Amino acid sequence: MLSANDNQPRLVLASQSPRRRQLLTQAGYAFTVPTRLVDDGRLISGAVSPGDWVMALAYLKAAGASGGIGPGSVVLGADTVCVGEDELIGQPRDAAHAEAILRSFIGREHAVVTGVALLNPETGERELMLDEAVVRWGDVSDEEIASYIDTGQWRGKAGAYNLRERLEAGWAIEYRGDATSIMGLPMDLLNEKLPAWGIEPGVAA
Repeated sequence: MLSANDNQPRLVLASQSPRRRQLLTQAGYAFTVPTRLVDDGRLISGAVSPGDWVMALAYLKAAGASGGIGPGSVVLGADTVCVGEDELIGQPRDAAHAEAILRSFIGREHAVVTGVALLNPETGERELMLDEAVVRWGDVSDEEIASYIDTGQWRGKAGAYNLRERLEAGWAIEYRGDATSIMGLPMDLLNEKLPAWGIEPGVAA
């Protein structure tokens, strides 16, 4: 259980994603991760927009992680999906599914939509936010995809890839928007919003 004291960060990240943890850390935020987290893998979106869906999941994650945390905490939940030809694309089920997703991106644009929720469990105050970017893939070879699938790095990633990793690997990918949003946590947006919640980078509670 978290306690509100000078040694404990007020920001609580309701996510198992190592990429979201890395993005927050690189931006200078102190945070904790609760043991109680929501598994949304079996949920189905139904007839809602991609934006409404990821904001709903972000709130569900934040609310689900709020039990037992200390007073004064702010819980951050997030969810990301890719949208290609009006189809929601989340995390791949297995290697074959990951390969099919990656091949569907070649030579086309797809949107990446990330929803964010901030929640104060004490007061019930919440703020839901949305950020969207566009990614265009050029020609990615069969060899590049096969080699990547073998690494297993596609696991747990919306759209089966991480933008920074694939750019560093030299894949032909271009994007418009906030790169961190494509990676799962829109830091430009959060840097703007978190101070109103009393959360500043490099400042503990």
